[in-house]
Amino acid sequence: MLKGYRVQDGQLLVDELGLGATFTPETTWLDLMEPTAEERSFVAEALGIDVPTREEMYEIEVSSRLYLEEDVPFMTALILFHADTPQPETTPITFILTRTCLVTVRYADPASFRTFIAQIGRRPQRASTPERIICGLLEAVTDRIADILERAAGDLDAVSREVFAETEGKEKRKRRDLTEVLRRIGRSGDLISKTRESLVSITRLVTFLTATSKTSARKGLRVRLKTLARDALSLSDHAAFEANNVNFLLQATLGVINIEQNAIIKTFTVAAVAFMPPTLVASIYGMNFEVMPELKWPLGYAFALGVMVLSAILPLLYFKRKGWL
Repeated sequence: MLKGYRVQDGQLLVDELGLGATFTPETTWLDLMEPTAEERSFVAEALGIDVPTREEMYEIEVSSRLYLEEDVPFMTALILFHADTPQPETTPITFILTRTCLVTVRYADPASFRTFIAQIGRRPQRASTPERIICGLLEAVTDRIADILERAAGDLDAVSREVFAETEGKEKRKRRDLTEVLRRIGRSGDLISKTRESLVSITRLVTFLTATSKTSARKGLRVRLKTLARDALSLSDHAAFEANNVNFLLQATLGVINIEQNAIIKTFTVAAVAFMPPTLVASIYGMNFEVMPELKWPLGYAFALGVMVLSAILPLLYFKRKGWL
């Protein structure tokens, strides 16, 4: 799918471009969404640029993601999407900043792009130049990541309160579902890891774009890019802090699980020790010897039961006095 965005008479116009269409000089943004090979070739011939393939966009070398071709910067960044699902992902999106328009090549539809399109629909002047568009897109991506980090921090705070909550009475006897807590920590950790990966690629893109924006037409772009770089750096620091928080909560949760398992084992151990003396008494009176005076006592059965009960109570009282119960 190929869409062209242009501002005319103060209004944003969106053109559904097909093969063989003519780009108007007012077009400031060409958005290639899951382009076919024919659409890539069409844009490449019309603008005189080489549109990268999907395989080339996934290459991890910095030189393959950030480079110049005839003073035209080609920049690929990993953008977070599916952040509201249990399985967040990152997708490479290529930005090609020509002198007349911005070309974006993507195979996913992140929420930040939809947000920016809605913004320029209300304020078309934000799409008046390619420089404003790429800045607006990067700002929308950064704002989206900031919102995601705020939500992840809130989730981790809720997990922290649940793990370290003090319970009394009946609530103390209830077993908490710490398995679900571990899953929540894992999802938060995965989400924060994806945001850090996206922020690193955005920081590299902004640094590269700042270094290549030396023409007079793009000098106004550098101020916004410096602000973007500071925002991305501060978000990276915050993401690193939250990643440390994830590790802390993970270790704490595993420690709580270990403590609860030890308490369960302790209960079984006490029960086993308490039943050992009665078992010994029962074993003694279960032996088949002919000379056992207690077998002929009228109160022999009651005597044996009393000894077994007493031998069970005494260890429990001893354990309680020692503070083991």
